[in-house]
This record gives sequence, structure tokens and C-alpha cells, in this order.
Amino acid sequence: MMQQVDTFTAAWATGWTPDERLTVSQWADKHRKLGSKSSAEPGDWRTDRAPYAREPMDSLSVYDPTEIVVMMWGAQTGKTETGNNWIGYVVHHAPGPMMAVQPTVDMAKRLSKQRLSDMIDQTPALRERISEARSRDSGNTLLSKEFPGGVLILAGANSASGLRSMPARYLFLDECDAFPLDVDEEGDPVSLAIKRTTTFGRRRKVLITSTPTVKDLSRIEKEFERSDKRRFFVACPHCGHRQWLRWRGYSDDQNDPRAREYRLIWLDEAKTAAGYKCAGDDCGALIEEFHKTKMLIGGEWRATAAGDGKTRGYHLSSLYSPLGWKSWVEILQEFEACAHDPAQLKVFVNTILAETWEDASTMRLDADGLKARAGGYQLGEVPHGGLVLTAGVDLQRRGGGYAQIIVRAWGAGDESWLVDRKIIHGDLHSREFWDQVQQAKRQTYPHAAGGSLPIYAMAVDSGDGEVTQEVYDFARTYRREHILATKGRSTPGGPVLDKPTKQDINIRRQTVKRGVDLWKIGADTAKSLIHGRLRMEHGDGPGAIHWPSGLDDDYFKQLTSEKQVTKLLNGFPKRVWIKKDADFNEDLDCEVMALAALEYVKTRHNRATFWAQMAAGLAKTVPEAVESGPDEPADEPSAKESAATVPTVSGGRIDLTGWKRGRA
Repeated sequence: MMQQVDTFTAAWATGWTPDERLTVSQWADKHRKLGSKSSAEPGDWRTDRAPYAREPMDSLSVYDPTEIVVMMWGAQTGKTETGNNWIGYVVHHAPGPMMAVQPTVDMAKRLSKQRLSDMIDQTPALRERISEARSRDSGNTLLSKEFPGGVLILAGANSASGLRSMPARYLFLDECDAFPLDVDEEGDPVSLAIKRTTTFGRRRKVLITSTPTVKDLSRIEKEFERSDKRRFFVACPHCGHRQWLRWRGYSDDQNDPRAREYRLIWLDEAKTAAGYKCAGDDCGALIEEFHKTKMLIGGEWRATAAGDGKTRGYHLSSLYSPLGWKSWVEILQEFEACAHDPAQLKVFVNTILAETWEDASTMRLDADGLKARAGGYQLGEVPHGGLVLTAGVDLQRRGGGYAQIIVRAWGAGDESWLVDRKIIHGDLHSREFWDQVQQAKRQTYPHAAGGSLPIYAMAVDSGDGEVTQEVYDFARTYRREHILATKGRSTPGGPVLDKPTKQDINIRRQTVKRGVDLWKIGADTAKSLIHGRLRMEHGDGPGAIHWPSGLDDDYFKQLTSEKQVTKLLNGFPKRVWIKKDADFNEDLDCEVMALAALEYVKTRHNRATFWAQMAAGLAKTVPEAVESGPDEPADEPSAKESAATVPTVSGGRIDLTGWKRGRA
């Protein structure tokens, strides 16, 4: 009897004992366990390992008055685990309805499987509150985790129904820059999700995280600009001067003569060690990376703007990544590898520096300036360095109809040379016109190293519908010679060349195995890449673009005919490409399709060794050889039969003298 009384008394006393008052970082240090599935450093969580994470986490504690926390952080800084610690804190210490939103439903499922499940399994404080998924009526599913006093719902920003599922006191929006602009035509997914928190007023907590993307379009940048814009200040171990770690510049003053100087530099010629230049006026010493641990422990967040009083914003680049995570040497190596390639440099700026990319394509290019860079070889020649040829074809009905064609040679690192530019006039619906386009595809071009090269692949724009069927017929008939029917993607973003879709169906509406493929081109992505490469300051190397002597002024005018601007469409900012109504842009479109054709060639090879394969192929190239696919019909004309009667290019013009029509 006494034992029962003691048990009752102990339980009654426990019920009246107030919960331990913990911040998120204190909870994580006390309870969080890291598993080998989700962490390279399994074991107890230690906030001192990444001291800069302490304040952002504690701002999410129920005792802190902050309502919205914005984290614009770089790669390998602990951003994701910081958010996971908050989830664990809510489940165990401050239960309530919580929603975690990923860019897509599939990514939400992946988060649940790979990170949350491991966190729950490894952390006893969570395991005792969330039932095993295998148990019946456990309330633990892939997208829903029930616990005493609350529930965690995982949703994708691409599903409006998921964002409307319930009111939420706690809201975690992860990688918000990858969210769609509009979800199911119901509006901005960030706004839809935040509306779920209005019921809780100032008791709500919202965490918004992401690496940024493009300037003026980045959601995380927009949220950070609304905040008090905090930076993590650390002390120089030599002079004690406190500063936040910058990639370039020594202050916010753009007139400072040192505004463009890099702060992270190599310490030796062998490039085995890197150091950071102190910004102290009387110091300027080079800080070695082994000092970073002590610097981080003594660091502090400082607000650099007034903000709205309820939102804290935290910016952190990968320069702060703790020892053993992302080193300064690795950062410099990555920068040098991508410095001359705008597409890769954008990734570096977004993910390593945690800064938005200001696209150079917002300004119109100088046609005369580009022309002044031309020369060094003649039209119709493949210079040294060219390893594979692709062509882009744009069709126009203007002036009776014509096809504008450019042929570009590509070398290591996507360095390229314009080899040919021509216009074929004729009736776009006639057999004779398409025969001439085909002969242009079968021409070979003399290489500076000897021998000649054929055009590997040709991308043809399928147009707005009037000549679409002709393009389909052309691509279907000559598919063995890698002629691609293409169409620009209506939605922005995505790859230069997307996966093809079958266009031919039979009477049962089944796709025809040997039917024509339609390849979608991300024209905005391709134009941004081309514009970035056109603005490269150096003359040679990865991504560099070259032109022959004597190219018409009209080519450079068309190449620079467009620029990108930000417009509000349905209330959302969107980058669009525009040109003056009087300008033509066929050459730019042809360059886009030649680039897409190169991406097609890469899909047929191992990308890791692509250029080595092309170099090996050049050494044994036979002029009349044309690569053929594995499953093409045998009754089509061979390239050898047709190429034998086709002269090599001369001055960008097609001479059909002596040409005999082959079977088609």
C-alpha cells in the first residue's frame, strides 16, 4: 500500500513540477543525437561546433519575442540541422501544430525518410514521443508525425492542398528559393503557408531558410532585406579588429579603393594553404584557417539594419564553415575552377557566398565590342581546339521563307568557335527546301590539325505551328543523323535541353516506337548562359566564345538583340527576354539551338570523360562518317552515300552543283 502511495505522490509531484526552461540550442546540446545516416560526425550534437548557429536557434525558442527568423546561409554551414533541431525542440519541449514545407512533395518525403526518421531513431527524447511507423494507428506516417500536444505535417510547396491542411503555430519553410512562383493557380506558396500561422498571432514562429538565387527574384533575399540583416562578426587573432567575413571588399563603401580586392587568398605557390586578409586599418595580416575555431567561438551576431522589430535575418557564407567541413582551400579551388564559366560561377556565388547572382544579361551587349574580338581564323574552318560540331536552325516565313543556320565547333570546357553561318531561302513547305537543309547538315569542314569534321547534331526549331509538321517529318526521316525537332519551354528555368517527348501516336493513341521526338529547350537558361559567356573578360579557356574574320555586322547585331528585364506578371516578378520590335534575333536563337545540340551529344556519352572521348574521336575521324543511333531504320540513305556528292563549305554558301537526290 505504501508503495502505491509513493508512486502516486511521485507522479503528482512530477505533474506539478514546471518544465525545464530550455532554448533550442540548450535542448539540442542536451538531447539531440546525430546518426551516421545523416551526419559525417555522429554522436552528441554540440552547438559549439558551429557557434554561429546558437543565436538563430535560440530566436526560435518559445521564450524569445522574435516571430520570423530568416537564414540566408551557404553550403556546409549546418543550416538544415539547425532547422531539424527546432523540429526536435517543438516535438519534445514546446508541442504544438507544426508544418515543414519543402520545395516539392517528393523532397518532403525524402526529408522524412533520410533525416527526420534518423533523428527520431537516434534521439531518445523524440523516440518516446513519436510512435514507430510500423505500429498500428501510430500517427507516424511519411508526411505526418503525431506527438503529445501536437503534430508535424510535411508538405510540398507544389501542392496547394498540402499548404492549406491546417493552422500552424510553427512553420518551417526550407529552400524557399526553389518554391514555384504560383502553386495550382492559388498564389505564392510562401504567402499561403504563412497565412496558416495567423491564428496564433505573436505566439507563432516562422523559420525561412534558403541559399539565394537571382537578384530581384530571390525570395530569401527579399525576406532578408525586410529583416535587421545580421552579420556574424569575428575578431582578428592578430589585432582584435571585429569584422564579418567577406569574399571581396573591405567595407560597405563601394568607393573604397579596396572594394574589388579578394579577401581570401593563397598562402603558397603550391596552393595548399589559404588565408584571410584582416580588414583592420593598421593590420592587414593574413589569418590562417586554424584560427577559425577560436574566432567562431568568440563571434557575435550584429544587426546592420533597423528591421521591422519582429524579424531577424541571418546571412552566413561558407567562409565560416567549421574546420573539417568546408575549408578555405576547397573554396578557392572551386572558385578557380568556375571563375570563367558563368553557369558554374552562379552556383558558387549562390551556394558558397550565399549571395544573389546579378545576371549580366540585364544589360544589352555591345555588338561592336564583340566584333572587335573576332579573328584568328576564317569562316568555314575548324580551328585548333575544336572537337565536335553542332548546328542550330531557325525558320522564318519572312521574305518568302528561309532557314538561318549557324555551325559551331566545341572544345574542352565548352570553349567554342563559330565555323559557319548561312541562309537558305525557299518555300518552307517544299521538298527542295528541306533537301537543302539536309545537305547543309551533311557538309564537312576542314580542321586546322588536318582532316575534316562532320556536324554531329543539328537542332531545328519546330516553330509556332505553321511548319511544325514539316520539322517533325524532317527529324523523323533523318533521325539517324541526329537531327532534333525542338521547341522552347514555356516555363522559365530548368535545363538547356530537357528530356524528349514522343509526338507520333497510332490509332489506339499509343506512342510509336520509332516516332519523332520533340526536345524542349530552356531558352531563357541558354540565353543567360550565352550572355554570361559573351561578357567574359578573358580571350581563351572554358566557356570562351570565338568568331572568324569577316563575319557580317548583322550577325553581331542579332546576337546582341535581346536583354533580360524583370517584369511583374500576375503580381510576381519574372525575368523575361525582350528585344526591340525592329530587331531580328535569328542568330541568337540559332546559337541557343547549337548549344542545345551540344547538350544532346553529351547525353550520348559519359559526361565525366566527354571531352577526352571527343579528342580521341577526332584523331580517327573520317570525313564522310556520320554517327548513327542504335535503333534507326536500315532503309535510309547512309551518310557515306550522300556525303560523297556534297562539296565542302565555301564562304558560308551552299553550292548544289552536281548534287544528286538520295533516297529519303
